[in-house]
Amino acid sequence: MSLLDLLKTHLSDIHAGWHIGSFGAIGEFHQRKTDQLMINALDRLTRATEKGAIRLDVSQIETVTPLAYETLSPHRHRWSHGMALCLPKTDAAMAQRSVLTEIGPDQDAIRPQDQGAYLFDMGLAQHHIDFCIRSDDPALIETLRSHEGKDLLEPGSAAMAAILRHHPHRVVMSKLGRVEVYQKIGGPDTGGVSPDGPHTHVLPKLLRSGQSHSANIPLPDGYFPCASLHPASAVLNAAGEDIPFDMDRYEAFEAILNTYGASNYVAVKSQIWAAYARKETVAAYTEPTSRLERMALRNSLRQMLRIAEYKQDEALQAWLELWVNAFDRPS
Repeated sequence: MSLLDLLKTHLSDIHAGWHIGSFGAIGEFHQRKTDQLMINALDRLTRATEKGAIRLDVSQIETVTPLAYETLSPHRHRWSHGMALCLPKTDAAMAQRSVLTEIGPDQDAIRPQDQGAYLFDMGLAQHHIDFCIRSDDPALIETLRSHEGKDLLEPGSAAMAAILRHHPHRVVMSKLGRVEVYQKIGGPDTGGVSPDGPHTHVLPKLLRSGQSHSANIPLPDGYFPCASLHPASAVLNAAGEDIPFDMDRYEAFEAILNTYGASNYVAVKSQIWAAYARKETVAAYTEPTSRLERMALRNSLRQMLRIAEYKQDEALQAWLELWVNAFDRPS
């Protein structure tokens, strides 16, 4: 399956998630069975509901460096996975505005009814994304214009207070596309939690780190994640809660990982299955020295254990017991 077809397939899967963002500023697009589907244009990699929308630039897909990855969970029966769509630093560069800036009517809005609303860059100074808000509310627009050129993240910012009060659309853009969120901003008006489905996060503490992404994601040097896909998890539901192990989902992501994952990560996973085939002992195995390869080892053992339980494979479970105790120790 080509990368484009893979993206189309997952865009139509309501159990998959998407985001465009950086480490500390992110727009997420999720779908639910009860959502009203307003735009479904898979050939244009575009999907919109009443809660949010995503559009990826089809013309840019062939320029992308895709990276499939897995990360560790603090819970030893879990792991996470995703696919980052990356561009080199120069190609990924966006406006990098550092203060509140009016852009004008959002003529590129995904839904036609939003194309007359005004777009303001929040000025988060991120290399590969522009994090914006969009509104047609005269009172909010007036407030934002009166604070243009100022830092929204300064303590006591009246403009930020107005944003939190009015809940404008958030629009997060990269060179690969945009995510739009129409739901309320998580906070006092939502009971202190992010709404289910599309939502955004702006976390000043993480932004101050200057990172483009989590250190747990092994992006190639000089590349930035300009959009990300999170295929359906074999162990977690959309709310991050445990589900019975889903073998089909596991195998579907393994195919993606084998095609688009880091070669040394994939190699370690193969080595552990081969070690089981030989009934190799813990003492005969040399633990990898790199962080990424140790992550591959630990995730492999977790996945093998879930497979053993699913298949009721007592031989595999018995072999894994010593390996898990040796290499996937609690932190």
